[in-house]
Amino acid sequence: MALDFTAIDFETANGFRGSPCSVGLSKVRGGVVVEEASWLMRPPENHDHFEFHNTRIHGIRAEDVADRPRFGELFPEIGAFIGDDVLAAHNAAFDLGVIRSGLEVSGLAGPAYDYVCTVMLSRRCYSLVSNSLPYAAEEAGVPLVNHHDAAEDARACAGILVDIARRNSANSIAELYLSLGLNLPKQPAFDPAQGLSKATMSALAARTGSFAERTLERALGVPGGFQSWPEEGPNPLPNPAAEPGHPLFGQTVVFTGDLAITRPEAKSRAADMGARPESRVTARTTVLIVGDGFVAGDLRAGRLTGKAKRVLELHAKGQQIEVVSEGEFLQMVGGA
Repeated sequence: MALDFTAIDFETANGFRGSPCSVGLSKVRGGVVVEEASWLMRPPENHDHFEFHNTRIHGIRAEDVADRPRFGELFPEIGAFIGDDVLAAHNAAFDLGVIRSGLEVSGLAGPAYDYVCTVMLSRRCYSLVSNSLPYAAEEAGVPLVNHHDAAEDARACAGILVDIARRNSANSIAELYLSLGLNLPKQPAFDPAQGLSKATMSALAARTGSFAERTLERALGVPGGFQSWPEEGPNPLPNPAAEPGHPLFGQTVVFTGDLAITRPEAKSRAADMGARPESRVTARTTVLIVGDGFVAGDLRAGRLTGKAKRVLELHAKGQQIEVVSEGEFLQMVGGA
């Protein structure tokens, strides 16, 4: 057996994960990248608007993809490149969700994939204050100069998986998962004619502009909108039927800073994925989710809330707490 897989990374046009505008792929054979591919694309029809936040992150605009094929038209080429490989992605719940939702709203069926989430493996095998791609890539010794370029992010993901396999003396994905006592997760085949995923149904129901309306309410300070001290709300119990392979499953999460969604909604979404939300950082905390436009680089810059500073203090004492941006959290739970 050899360390063979394909790493994948998507960038999306808006908060719906079924709006891919770019994809990068790195094919690995025997632990070495042997082939790469990347495409720009138009997102599926009716989901192809570009939001400022997304363009600010990856730099892709509607005019950049105006003459490109749509995702549904391009997927046969993407699928052919992947073949029967195990897929690797950094936050695989998002990238596998892009494939599913993107195909669902295109009216297309999708194949089954075995997959690896390098965020999950990074949590288990590294000791980082943030398992965001730049931090994990740095730990793996993989250069990542242009984060959010899909091709470069896929290459970094591949390097992280190769490094983790090497550290565990594993010569294949199967050996790696066996050594860690894990089962390789699988996204089953699907057909939108037989039912849609929850993320796709939510996006279709939200096409009335509710997210924009909620953002405006927050800006204007109307009832239910922005408050100087966010309302924590109740802490719902974890969903016992959640997918055990999800990055939030089994985690104890705390939120800090101003989020684009309300704290109660954020807690509900986390609990749906099997997490246990709490209202303050304690010895039980394993994940801190930070709003206010926080990105991983802010850890080094020192732009932190009081809760985040407490997390760094506890991390320095050996408590394994991961700091996650709101953008990463929204990817994990299916988008804004």
